Amino acid sequence: MDKANNSVVSEFVFLGLSSSWEIQLLFFLFSSVFYVASLMGNILIVLTVTSDPHLQSPMYFLLANLSIIDLIFCSSTAPKMIYDLLRKHKTISFRGCVAQIFFIHAVGGTEMVLLISMAFDRYVAICKPLHYLTIMSPRKCLYFLVISWIVGFIHSLVQLVFVVDLPFCGPNVLDSFYCDLPRLLRLACIDTQELEFMVTVNSGLISVGSFVLLVISYIFILFTVWKHSSSGSFKALSTLSAHITVVVLFFGPLMFFYTWPSPTSHLDKYLAVFDAFITPFLNPVIYTFRNKEMKVAMKRLCSCLGHYRKIS
Repeated sequence: MDKANNSVVSEFVFLGLSSSWEIQLLFFLFSSVFYVASLMGNILIVLTVTSDPHLQSPMYFLLANLSIIDLIFCSSTAPKMIYDLLRKHKTISFRGCVAQIFFIHAVGGTEMVLLISMAFDRYVAICKPLHYLTIMSPRKCLYFLVISWIVGFIHSLVQLVFVVDLPFCGPNVLDSFYCDLPRLLRLACIDTQELEFMVTVNSGLISVGSFVLLVISYIFILFTVWKHSSSGSFKALSTLSAHITVVVLFFGPLMFFYTWPSPTSHLDKYLAVFDAFITPFLNPVIYTFRNKEMKVAMKRLCSCLGHYRKIS
């Protein structure tokens, strides 16, 4: 590491997911397929929403931005992991490690707030449909997006400001495939119990608090619809099931990482694989490919692209 950090460690070594070449090859195929599928699915959503005039509503604006966030999130860890699966010596520089932690926490914090914004959007659409376009105006949607990114950057910087100057002079092996903040803190040459507690409070309580807030909001929406219509509860459950599923898939691994950061547990590595590859892939499937309007818009986009290729 550079002199500013007063350390002798210049890089960190990843142990990866397994020492078996056969299992690593299996993970390489698995992760490559899901990463490419995540890229294609989320890019298709962004192109569809931005090009189709029938999808210029607040819900689709937020969905397109969720896809952009998923693209950044999976690209912050997946390419490096896929590359390392073909290498025997898996390393990352200190600066690269810090950059990876920054993007993971910044984008993760942004997605937390954006999911809360999407829950509010569904609340207004279902409980106050006559005032939906007034409340969820383009300016309000832009405010939600800007606030989401501001909260994400602040959440990440608050933790990294204490990490960049930590001395690393001993072991440099991380039992993971990416730079994980709790594991990185344990490699420092000083007592980091207070910093680990801060990470637990910052990331753990934020994730748990956001999850509880989202669950309460969706329960309130379902109860409100059920109160006004005896058959409406099932319809609301069908509408909100996609949102609830994505919320559980996103917050489940996060709450495990930062509320139960056991140094002897290997389960967090495999949950991280799920968070890095499966969730970004499932988000477009759950949110949009089950949506009739999105399917029709995607067909229009594909037909337009096909017609353009014939002309050219």
